[in-house]
Amino acid sequence: MVNQCRDIAKRLVEGGKGLLAADESNTTMGKRLADIGFENTPENRRLFREMLFTTPDIGTYCSGVILFEETLEQHTTEGTPFVKMLEKAGVLAGIKVDLGTTTLPNSSEYTTQGLDGLRTRFANFYQKGARFAKWRGVFTISDVTPTEQALYANAEALAHYSALAQEANIVPIVEPEVLMDGNHTQSRCAEVTEAVLTAVFDALARHKVDLEGILLKPNMVISGTGSKANTAEEVAMATVASFQKVVPTKVAGIVFLSGGQGEVEATENLQAINALNVENPWPLTFSYGRALQKSALEAFGQCGDEQRLNVQKAFAY
Repeated sequence: MVNQCRDIAKRLVEGGKGLLAADESNTTMGKRLADIGFENTPENRRLFREMLFTTPDIGTYCSGVILFEETLEQHTTEGTPFVKMLEKAGVLAGIKVDLGTTTLPNSSEYTTQGLDGLRTRFANFYQKGARFAKWRGVFTISDVTPTEQALYANAEALAHYSALAQEANIVPIVEPEVLMDGNHTQSRCAEVTEAVLTAVFDALARHKVDLEGILLKPNMVISGTGSKANTAEEVAMATVASFQKVVPTKVAGIVFLSGGQGEVEATENLQAINALNVENPWPLTFSYGRALQKSALEAFGQCGDEQRLNVQKAFAY
């Protein structure tokens, strides 16, 4: 069981490939579709994702796709299950398993729901072809947050989920996201990111999670949206410096989230991170959602005979 998780985790970050996060909930996907004038129906959600997943040579760039639970059950227009179609392209199927955030008691900070019944759900997801999973914990930055309450609650949830995932032979993607919202500086983001990651890895150790069988999906170290923007080089140096302080060398790989960055910004920042003349013990790649899909979704909104080709060109570009 341990070796299988390690093998899959290694496969997901080999060769510079990354992950497509196509795991938006039906509500979130509805907002995306509404922006281009489409109704939020199962068929429209399915059709857009089919266009992404059938992009020629998708396996050249993506090692895995994170799916929403509905999408795990869906098929291509010709009737091939998405999981089987992706597998044929050399792409592994993953699954988002958390059930979204709620506020902590007596707090405005967040915790994530979904641990109840997760062992049973994991068994079902594995049977349906999922080989990795994702759970997101959210942390806000202010002068007084994140608090110890939020650090502990989210770290424990991430660790509990990870232990259950590995028990089911599923690789856990551990996603502690420090949000960009706010006026904080890059140095404050570094301070909070290091505190969050320290709490998460302490919890993973308590839950006896095998670090060689996980992937870390963190934010980059970047100033808040209301603060002065950083250059790609500044993001790269600060991010790598923080991660080298607190991320254990045994972690199989780091797959950065885009976290509100635009397509170009997220790409340039990741390129700068990998261009640093620094030896890192882990592969550094991407697990992007909107940063990979925004242009493709806009192309999807332009109906016509060339719709599929335009969507796939935008996605591949």
